[in-house]
Amino acid sequence: MGDQEALRKIITTLAVKNEEIQNFIYSLKQMMQNVEANSSRAQEDLEGEFQSLYALLDELKDEMLMKIKQDRASRTYELQAAKQIKDSVTMAPAFRLSLKAKVSDNMSHLMVDFAQERRLLQALAFLPVPSTPEIDLAESLVADNCVTLAWRMPDEDSKIDHYVLEYRRTNFEGPPRAKEDQPWMVVEGIKGTEYTLSGLKFDMKYMNFRVRACNKAVAGEFSEPVTLETRAFMFRLDASTCHQNLRVEELSVEWDATGGKVQDVKAREKDGKGRTASPANSPARVVQSPKRMPSGRGGRDRFTAESYTVLGDTLIDGDDHYWEVRYDRDSKAFGVGVAYRSLGKFDQLGKTSASWCLHLNNWLQVSFSAKHANKAKVLDVPVPDCIGVYCNFHEGFLSFYNARTKQLLHTFKAKFTQPVLPAFTVWCGSFHVSSGLQVPSAVKCLQKRNSTASSSNASLP
Repeated sequence: MGDQEALRKIITTLAVKNEEIQNFIYSLKQMMQNVEANSSRAQEDLEGEFQSLYALLDELKDEMLMKIKQDRASRTYELQAAKQIKDSVTMAPAFRLSLKAKVSDNMSHLMVDFAQERRLLQALAFLPVPSTPEIDLAESLVADNCVTLAWRMPDEDSKIDHYVLEYRRTNFEGPPRAKEDQPWMVVEGIKGTEYTLSGLKFDMKYMNFRVRACNKAVAGEFSEPVTLETRAFMFRLDASTCHQNLRVEELSVEWDATGGKVQDVKAREKDGKGRTASPANSPARVVQSPKRMPSGRGGRDRFTAESYTVLGDTLIDGDDHYWEVRYDRDSKAFGVGVAYRSLGKFDQLGKTSASWCLHLNNWLQVSFSAKHANKAKVLDVPVPDCIGVYCNFHEGFLSFYNARTKQLLHTFKAKFTQPVLPAFTVWCGSFHVSSGLQVPSAVKCLQKRNSTASSSNASLP
């Protein structure tokens, strides 16, 4: 057994090394191609600049030659006019006639001296390239779905005009790989040596960053790329288990009153005997995400009857997590919380010990309450249109917040005995979920402050 484990480690190490070598070879090939392409581009640019300079000199030459020709013609005309005077004068005015020409034959004012320009041309050289920046990881920060990246220059350079930052998402830790599916995103015109990317969705585990300096003319080399972890809770909705009246598209859900009826008709047509097929066996009218992770529930466990429920597809079995949901205020009923994977297909959120939720009822009379184990506590707080959900599995905290103001709405203190899933319910309405979010700093502070004073499921009447 020990030999097999050692052999497995060796094979794993060799596989990792092989991938590193392949990436290195790919990088060398890319660099060779870039050298060829960049040198050809530089040669074309240089030839273009010289052609432009030649054209400018030719234009200047033509203008100055034209100036000489025009001056020569003007002087020639004046001298010929003076020569013809003798044919039109008489003896009387001849004594008063001036015999001095009005123009000169001196053309020295049209001479040029290119000594200074020649010295400038002789001093012509390639433009100075800015130094390569160094990213300062100690001063960089990832928090609240924002990334603040800081860098410094190895040498003082007063000619730097701006910086260019590039970043991309990845699921691979360590140095950026040469082959990556995600493209580099570009931020240009950064004036300082620090920049914050805000409002990000962390749908992958890491992000690569690199930066370069630019002066008025050219850009320097990119810094050594760095990889920062962007830890967040990413999930999608499990379309395979939702109620047949819910239409699921990625992270959006809309109530569809005809969903079940349409499917029952199709099922009867297929059956040919007039029998109504079970909703549990009817295909849902959904658009499934190709990246959806299975939650482990089969199609036979589709929610049915009055349990208009849909679950997330990623289990929570540790750490703390946060997500948000925005619902249509015209929804007749809406609920959000967590549930065990074993939640029955007929069970409504909050009606059994397998789920916890906040529930809004807009039908007949408006009520906003926290529910668990068929017990409810009416909440005397304004009902927000966007709710943030915080779950700390190990400590047993499930808190709900106004996602905009971060006002605490309610906290359950529970002892989770098995992993839980994000859970939602809607009747005659719709909602949209935002995942890939980090736990906001404000929520972390409020959790510490309010943990001792939070509500518990034991306080539900």
